[in-house]
Amino acid sequence: MNKMIRRAAVFCLLMVLALLGRATYVQFYKGQALADDKLNRRNTIAQYANPLGDIIVAGSPVTGSERTKSGDLAYKRTYKNGDLYAAVTGFSSQVYGATQLEGIYSKVLDGTDTRMKDPLSALTGKRASGGNVLTTIDPAVQKAAYDALGGKKGAAVAIDPKTGRVLGMVSTPSYDPSKIAGSTDGDAWKALSDDPDKPMVNRALRQPLPPGSTFKLVVAAAALENGLYPSIDVNTESPNPYTLPNTRTVLTNENASAPCENATIRTALRYSCNNVFAKMADQLGQDKVRAMAEKFGFNDAEQDVPVRATASAYPKGMDRAQTALTGIGQFDVTATPLQMAMVSAAIANDGLMASPHMVSKVTDADGNTLQSYKDADNKRILSSETARQLRSAMVTVVEEGTGSNAKVSGAEVGGKTGTAQHGVGNSKTPYAWFTSYAKDSSTGKEVAVAVLIEDSGAARSEVSGNGLAAPVAQKMMQAALKTS
Repeated sequence: MNKMIRRAAVFCLLMVLALLGRATYVQFYKGQALADDKLNRRNTIAQYANPLGDIIVAGSPVTGSERTKSGDLAYKRTYKNGDLYAAVTGFSSQVYGATQLEGIYSKVLDGTDTRMKDPLSALTGKRASGGNVLTTIDPAVQKAAYDALGGKKGAAVAIDPKTGRVLGMVSTPSYDPSKIAGSTDGDAWKALSDDPDKPMVNRALRQPLPPGSTFKLVVAAAALENGLYPSIDVNTESPNPYTLPNTRTVLTNENASAPCENATIRTALRYSCNNVFAKMADQLGQDKVRAMAEKFGFNDAEQDVPVRATASAYPKGMDRAQTALTGIGQFDVTATPLQMAMVSAAIANDGLMASPHMVSKVTDADGNTLQSYKDADNKRILSSETARQLRSAMVTVVEEGTGSNAKVSGAEVGGKTGTAQHGVGNSKTPYAWFTSYAKDSSTGKEVAVAVLIEDSGAARSEVSGNGLAAPVAQKMMQAALKTS
């Protein structure tokens, strides 16, 4: 009997030791991982136990928090003009997580960022009050873009060329993040997720598409920087029509009567001559064109504003005909509106690229700065002379060419239109693009803009960069310069 008791006692002791070992492992080695697990509802309860901090536009919050009427989550996120700012804020949902600025700065907004703890709260584990995220968005530019895009499927971005501050970022159709902020919004979430127009996709950052003729600015920059032509006013060796190298495919121009044969770069940009820029890309070769594209930001898989943008792409491994097609922004070239705004911004800023950013600083609840973002973090990508010549050509496009709808009274405006093929054999409605800059010499204000109209509902024959995208850019530039 004593032997059996001893065995039972040893067994119980081993069981106790095993339990203590397991508890120690869970507490000290797995505790943090379990605490951080997305399926741990305690995290969500704690996150929404108090009001969240806010995302700020021009000194005013565009987010808020309201007390819930039932359940174990005390507060839920609210949005002011949610549709207008959704491409900036993203959403913060009790069920579906958070995106955009809401996601990137979730720990600041809910008070769990370690930089916000004082020594006492670090010991007690008490959560700090939520901090704030101050954006660079200009509400006038944002509203001008949203109103001008209207019911069209598209996106628009405005940047201050000197500082890199993102003044406006809109994607349409949009959505109201308030509708999916709670814990019983499954139907609204399903409707948004199933919508074929994808309202929750930020087209300004996350949907690169063929940039069409707006990419000709990059090719022109490569030609000038590599000495292919000494000036935008020197005739090029460009037959019209132009046959793609080693093929029988003839590349035509949209305007058959345009003076595109051996046209200068200025004239070729003015009339958007495909033959000139396809020939130019072939002459330069894909490596030189790609090198210039990458200076502007193409192929950058880590482009953060601070939201991560999908990389705009300039391909590799092409034959000569494919390289020629990239000269007109086709084949496998893709770009986001952010990227094409960066192209115009660098040209406007004398060849200096300012890193784009839409957050100026992040603070705790008392306004103390936790993190700030530099303005004018510049790097030179073009010579001052090349930038000057390209600006001159872009002004010609607006004043005398295909970008007439972008004119802003009292301001210097330069731009480039684009109409990109869509679908096999261009079977679907083309994309309409416009990229531009505007300067007001009386105030010193500047802005660079890119607009993409993915689908306006217009007839195919009515789709053009000047007809659809340029008017949106004009409204945004006017708002940024605050001219009448």
